[in-house]
Amino acid sequence: MFKTACLLLFTSLLLTLTAAFAQSAPALPGTQTVVSIHGFDVLAARLEKAIESNKMGLVAQASASRGAAARGVKIRGNLVLMVFRNDYAVRMLAASVPAGIEAPLRIYLTEDADGKASVTWRTPSTVFAPYGGAELAAMARELDPVFEKIVRDAAGS
Repeated sequence: MFKTACLLLFTSLLLTLTAAFAQSAPALPGTQTVVSIHGFDVLAARLEKAIESNKMGLVAQASASRGAAARGVKIRGNLVLMVFRNDYAVRMLAASVPAGIEAPLRIYLTEDADGKASVTWRTPSTVFAPYGGAELAAMARELDPVFEKIVRDAAGS
């Protein structure tokens, strides 16, 4: 009994420390964050519009906060927008089939404690860099300013 209680206590402590470290861990290379003047729902709508106006496709989206709300649980808003376009997908796969796991690229919207929202993404050139190859690197460099513009268009006034 004592051994089980100690194991449970140790596991709980380990999970707490892991969660604390994860929240304070440095961002991955190429990670960009823009704090917006807009609230979460407004910024979500603006991001969807900016994706379309920058001629990219919103492939899918996922939201833990929406899922939690459906269960009656309230957490701060978060939304992952998965963005890409077929012509880029064809070029990416021609350059590197293993790089296909990275598409679609993600834009992460989070609700801040003050009610405003932030947008985080990793630059495509950083995401695709580990796969090497000049063609893939060129495609990723083309996408860097596209993602930057999507976020700036959405987060601006």
